[in-house]
This record gives sequence, C-alpha cells and structure tokens, in this order.
Amino acid sequence: MEKIKIHVLHTGTAIVDEALPFHHNNDRPLAWTGLFRSKKHQISLPVSVYLIEHPKGLILIDTGWNSINRYHQLRNLQFQYPVNKAVLPQGQAVDEQLAAMGIKPSDLDYVLMSHLHCDHADGLSLVKDAKKILVSEEEWTAANHDHLRYLPHEWKNVAVETFHLSPSLDGAYHRSFDLFGDGSIKMIWEPGHSAGLCATRVKSYSSDQYVMLAADAGYAAKSWKEDLTPGVVVNRQQAQKSLDYVGKVAKDPQCIECLANHDPLVKPHTIVL
Repeated sequence: MEKIKIHVLHTGTAIVDEALPFHHNNDRPLAWTGLFRSKKHQISLPVSVYLIEHPKGLILIDTGWNSINRYHQLRNLQFQYPVNKAVLPQGQAVDEQLAAMGIKPSDLDYVLMSHLHCDHADGLSLVKDAKKILVSEEEWTAANHDHLRYLPHEWKNVAVETFHLSPSLDGAYHRSFDLFGDGSIKMIWEPGHSAGLCATRVKSYSSDQYVMLAADAGYAAKSWKEDLTPGVVVNRQQAQKSLDYVGKVAKDPQCIECLANHDPLVKPHTIVL
C-alpha cells in the first residue's frame, strides 16, 4: 500500500496574549483578550495547516491566514483584531505554499476544517476551488449563529458542506467522521474550545502507527503536559475532557506525533506513514 505523507506548513503567526492559548485558574476574567494587560504578556504562535498526500486523495486540513491581512487586516479581522493579530510574510499564505509545491486549489480533493475560528478559516477563499470543503455539522451551526467568536465573511461565496459525526470508539466523546470509510483519516469530535472542534487522526495502512493533529484541543504540547486548557472556550468542562484525551494519545507508543496547531516548538516538516 502506498505511503501517506503529512506536510506540516506554517501560514504565518498570530500575536496573542499568553492567556488565550494557556488558561490558568488564577487568570482574571477576559485576560485572554489582552485588554488592559502589558505587552509583556503577548506571544507569537505559528498558524499551522496540514497537507496530506493520501492514496485516495489530496487533503488540506485548515487554511490559515488570508493574504488580505497584509493590507487590510483591521477590515478583515474586524473586532477580533485587537485579540488575534495576523502576521503573514510573502509566500506563506496557503495558496502560495501550495503553488510552490506545484499544487492548485482545484487539485485538492478535500479541505477538512478542524473548526471555523478566524485563524483556521480565514484562508477559505484562497482554496474555494477545492473539490469538497467540509466541516462538522456542530461547528457549522455554531459558526453561523455566534457572531462573537466567528467571522462569517470568511466563507462567503465558498461552498462549505458539512459532515456528520457518528457514534464510534474514538475520542473523549466517542463520535467521529471516517472520511474514506477505512479508518485512515478520521475527524474526531473534541468540543470545548468550540462546539464542533475536531482533531484529525491519520493512520498508516501498513502498521498501527498514526499521527494526531489535535487542532486547538490544546494550543501546544505544553497544554497537555501542564494541563492548560485554551483561554477561549464555549465549555471548559468539555475542553478539559478533550485535552485529557489528547494528552493520553500523546503518550501512546503508536502515536508517532501529536501536533497542536499553534505549537512554537513545531517546525514545518514532513511525516511519512
């Protein structure tokens, strides 16, 4: 059976208050916004996307920042701009990185969205020519009703479809979506940070080894090592349960890498399963 390749790509960085990715119980309310806090609390985190070369198709997980942020960031990120600032050097937008690899957005068989927060969904218009763009039903419902946490203009004129999370043995909440029906690509429901957040498990055909792309269940390996849920949550109890699951996965000998989306210790690289 052919190998599966996972390309870890960084589409720029996000400048945020440290309380946004790493919540401590003694944080004051709204510390994650950075408002009325010293700039010494600001940190820079990578914004990762993942290109998967799979025998059954070419798959992109998330889309990162849109290149419009280079010129009109305030207009694009609107009220979220003070909390989550984008830095996107030339050549790092998702379509630019795909082009450098000889890939057009129309070559993508699937774009799978972990969730639709701005740093994940902002680049949707850059890959709108992909054959299918999918997000969980739970996330789509939340994103089109909650205008405090989401920016719906990011998917305007983009043909987003939804996938159904079925009962399974996967994850903390035992619901997942099996893309090809063979267990090689599963979107595993891990709510808390958002209503429909999904981690992506990519499993080898030739062994029991797999990679877990944890999205924002934890912002970095530090999250599950130090038990730090995200500062931004819709349900902290759910977020804790999801983080506990990811921490358990990270210790599994068959998990060759467990990657959070915003880990400053993770550099762009390619994984072969």
